[in-house]
Amino acid sequence: MMRAIALVSVLLAAMAAPAAADAAAAGAAAVGAAAAADTGCGERELRVPGAVRSVAVCLPDLTTAGTVPGGHTDPADWAGLEAPGTVNPSGVPGIQIDGHFPDSSKTNPTHGWNQDSQFVIRLPQRWNGGLVVSGPPGVREQYANDRIIGDHVLARGYAFAATDKGNTGPAIYTDGRRPGDAIQEWHLRMAQLTQAAKRVASQKYGREPRYTYVAGLSAGGYLVRGQLERFPWLYSGGVDWNALFFASKGPSLLTTLPPALRAFPRYAAGKAGAHEEMLAAGYPAGSEPLWGYHHKNLWDFLQRIVREELDPSYDGAREAGTPFCAEGTGAGCDTDYEYGSRPREVQEAVRRVSLTGRIHRPLISVQGTLDVLTPISKYGDVYAQMVKKAGRGGLHRYYRVPGGTHTDGLSGAFPTLVRPMQADFLTAFDRLVDWTQRGVRPE
Repeated sequence: MMRAIALVSVLLAAMAAPAAADAAAAGAAAVGAAAAADTGCGERELRVPGAVRSVAVCLPDLTTAGTVPGGHTDPADWAGLEAPGTVNPSGVPGIQIDGHFPDSSKTNPTHGWNQDSQFVIRLPQRWNGGLVVSGPPGVREQYANDRIIGDHVLARGYAFAATDKGNTGPAIYTDGRRPGDAIQEWHLRMAQLTQAAKRVASQKYGREPRYTYVAGLSAGGYLVRGQLERFPWLYSGGVDWNALFFASKGPSLLTTLPPALRAFPRYAAGKAGAHEEMLAAGYPAGSEPLWGYHHKNLWDFLQRIVREELDPSYDGAREAGTPFCAEGTGAGCDTDYEYGSRPREVQEAVRRVSLTGRIHRPLISVQGTLDVLTPISKYGDVYAQMVKKAGRGGLHRYYRVPGGTHTDGLSGAFPTLVRPMQADFLTAFDRLVDWTQRGVRPE
C-alpha cells in the first residue's frame, strides 16, 4: 500500500510540469482535423496536468453518435461489449481532450502516437458537477467504455474520463521490469487520470467535481475495486461489473482458466467426467452453450497473457506459451498450469496485484450468474465475502444478475440464454448516486 502511494505520488507530482511546446505541436498535427473543428468553446485554455501531449476540440456531440462520424473514438475498442441493437442517448455538446502521460512503453497505436498511458477526457457543456472515470476491460484501449458507460453518464451531465491503463494489446507483459508491473501500473494510471481530470474540470467549470465515481467492466471492474482500496480519497464511490479478481491465496484467472482448458476439449468430445470437472471449477450449470466460444476466443488467450505477466519463468524463454497446447504436454504448457505448485515468487507477484476487500468508499458490484470468464462462485461471491471479512460490508452492495454473462455482446448469439446486463449496471450506478449524494442506502 505504501509503495503504491509513493509511486502514484511521483506520477501526480509530474503533473505540475507543463507539457513541452514541441510535444503539444506534434499532438495537434497527429490529430489533424480536430483543430479544424474548433468552435471557440474555451478548449484552447485547457491544460491536462502532467500530460506530455493533449489535444482539445469542441464537439457538437460527445456521445458516440457524434464521435464516431467525427473520428473522435474507435468502434473497434468496444466491439462485442454491448447487446446488438442497443440504442444510446446522444446530443451532448462539449469538449473532448485526447492525450497521453509520460510512459516508456508503446503498445497503444491510437492516433499514430504509438504511446501508452493515453486518455480521453470529455467535458459536457451542461455539467452536473460530477465526474466518472473508467478503465477498459481486457487489454483494450481508452475508448472501450464509450458505449457502455461514457454515453450514458455524459447524457446525465457528468464529465467522463477514460485511460488505456498504461498498456494494451496481447503483449502487456512486456511492460515493466518485474512480474506484475504491467497490472500494477493499471492502478497508478487510473489514479493519475482521475487527479488530472479533476483539475481539468476545475479549469473548465471553475471548481473541481463535487462527486467523482469510478466504474468499469471486467479488468475495468477490478480497477474500480482497487481504486477504492488503494486511493479512496479520489472517489465518492464506484460500480464494478463482472470484475476480474486476483488473490495470492485464492481464485484468479491463473486458478480458474487452466481447469477449463483441460476439461473443455474432453467435454466437447463427450468424455465421461469432463462436465463434472467444469462445474467443479466454477463454470455454472446452464452456461454450457457459452463454453465453446470462450474456449476458442478467451480462455487460452487470457491465460497465456496473464500467466506470462505474473509467472514468466513457467515457459522459459518463450513468450506467452504455446496456444492451445494439449493437456498432458507438461511444463511450459498453460493447459497444464497448476498455480499451487509454482514457486513462492509467483505468489508474491500475484500478491502485488491482489485485492483485499478493504474498500473505503461505497461500492456496488454486479455479476452475471452465467459469466464463464469470471465465474460468479469464484469471483463475485468470493470478493463479497472478502469485503465482509475485512469489516467493510456496510460499504458494499452485491447484485447477482440471473442470465448475465461476461459481455452483453453474446446476447445476440444466445438470445434465449443471455440476459444483457447494461440496464443492471445503470441501475446500480443510479443507486450509487442516491447512496452517496442523498444518503439512500440500496437494498
